[in-house]
Amino acid sequence: MTKNIIKFASYLATTLVGGSLLTSCDDLIKPALENVQDISEMYNDPQFARGLIDNAFLVLPYDGSSVSDVATDDAVSNDNSNSYKMMATGNWTSESNPVNQWETRYHAIQYCNLFLENIDKVRWDYTSEALNQMHMDLYRGQAYALRGLHMFYLLRAHCGMVGNDLMGVPIHLESEGKSSDFNLPRNTFKDCIDQIMADFDEALKYVPAEYGDVSSGNVPQKYASIGATDAEYNRAFGNMQRGKIDGNIIAAFKAQVAIFAASPAYTAGGAMTYEQAAKYAADYLKLRGGLAAVDPTGWKWFAEKSFINNYKFTDPDPVEVVWRGTVGDSHSMESDCFPPSLEGNGRINPTQNLVDAFPMANGYPISDAASGYDAANPYENRDPRLRTYILVNGDPMGVNSTPINTQADSDPKKLDGLNKEVGRSTTTGYYMRKLLRDDVNLNPSSTTDQRHFGIRIRTTEILLDYAEAANEVSGPLANVGGANFSAYDIIKAIRARVHSGEDWADAYLESIKGDQAKMRELIRNERRLELCFENHRFWDLRRWKANLTEGAKGVSITTSAAGVTNYQKIDVESRQYQEYMIYGPIPYSELLKWSNLQQNNGWSSN
Repeated sequence: MTKNIIKFASYLATTLVGGSLLTSCDDLIKPALENVQDISEMYNDPQFARGLIDNAFLVLPYDGSSVSDVATDDAVSNDNSNSYKMMATGNWTSESNPVNQWETRYHAIQYCNLFLENIDKVRWDYTSEALNQMHMDLYRGQAYALRGLHMFYLLRAHCGMVGNDLMGVPIHLESEGKSSDFNLPRNTFKDCIDQIMADFDEALKYVPAEYGDVSSGNVPQKYASIGATDAEYNRAFGNMQRGKIDGNIIAAFKAQVAIFAASPAYTAGGAMTYEQAAKYAADYLKLRGGLAAVDPTGWKWFAEKSFINNYKFTDPDPVEVVWRGTVGDSHSMESDCFPPSLEGNGRINPTQNLVDAFPMANGYPISDAASGYDAANPYENRDPRLRTYILVNGDPMGVNSTPINTQADSDPKKLDGLNKEVGRSTTTGYYMRKLLRDDVNLNPSSTTDQRHFGIRIRTTEILLDYAEAANEVSGPLANVGGANFSAYDIIKAIRARVHSGEDWADAYLESIKGDQAKMRELIRNERRLELCFENHRFWDLRRWKANLTEGAKGVSITTSAAGVTNYQKIDVESRQYQEYMIYGPIPYSELLKWSNLQQNNGWSSN
């Protein structure tokens, strides 16, 4: 297709020279050749066939930057045109929906279905029957896994209550053509979850647990029995395939889907229990060594510069990384989020709400009398994650470790202060630090990029999935789902690693370890902290049926003539969600086209 586009561009260049189009009578009468490639082109062109799956990969809804957090109580955007900001402040409709997944997910599912319907006709390799079969298995497994994954994101965005029933979306297991019936009703939520899990299980039949080269005749029996050599196996399933979906990644997918379906907002669908969710999370964690999956540096993976700078895509991933995304040199996130004095636009402003969620260094919430919290020195003796994830007043940032003054009464020429410049300065008194590289230089005369490591799924997420599910099943101390660890064990390890090890005394955790309700609150808070700015909070609040309308707060910092610094909490932005908005809408445009589609309760259908 690329060659045809180039030829067409060349044709235009030659025929439009001098502003005139030279044509003959034959040109006007004969129909022009069209660049329309039939699906049969893939049968003898594996590159064309892979293109279908590549399209399904390319549109996965993973964003390495913080996007949806500004629609929650964790952050606001200083960009008044931000669609998530508008959604959070009362402009979320079935026509204006920044989390809409309908068209893109169904397009991806169509690619997967076309691929699966034709894969057996593709000649993947002419040199070896074994290699041909292995490539067929590799890509068949990718297609099933991707179909399930796209279905999950579609369901998460558009399922909801219709009357008294929890409904999903129409399930498409066949490609659509001009004779297809497009006016399909919605399947139930349970139907959709069952189909997603079935696709993941089917994918597991074809992909290895993980990719990697073998030697000395260690080809798996499945392929050794058809004559596959080490070199052939390595070509199909070796180091070069790392980054594609494997069995470990699918195990994590299943844990994600299970905790979603077991959550309070979806229990009416009867698709999954917390006990099942605990087992799926435990199944993944067993693959990573159980509690050994708690990576000591997992909480600051984005700041592990030596690892990121020296990483090669054929390298095995660290335990914290379930599935990696892009790895490349850039400065786009820094340009968006650095303070103005560092040539940034300060787009993502963490809230006081989130700052207050970080405990003290002794593990106690700042609201607890035993914490030692001092409102006159609010950032002292706090959990190390606070100042690793959020820039607070006076902290250094950038290649020159420049102190950033966010005070409301700072010099008017210092644009980092609260509301100093619309669209660039902080509106909350804080700037985001997580995900950013301090060694990026945005100076226009000497801009430098740095390498960033994108992670689509982290092991910490699955650890927290297990803790949540296990606690809901049997409380903090019980081992659930075949695991030899409890919710308490997971939370203890996650909190201890921030303080460099198991010897850290977590008195607060010990004080609540027998209380299921308090452990639930702690698990949810740990999830909020560990996964902040990674696009989880928006979905977590909804699946928990939590408070969506807590207004975003900030801090106005001023210093008196006597040198006393005052910290005044301020209201920054309201959150105007209705109760029914724990579920998203079916796109209004789809309701206009298809009479069998029903809208979720509360959302406008006209």
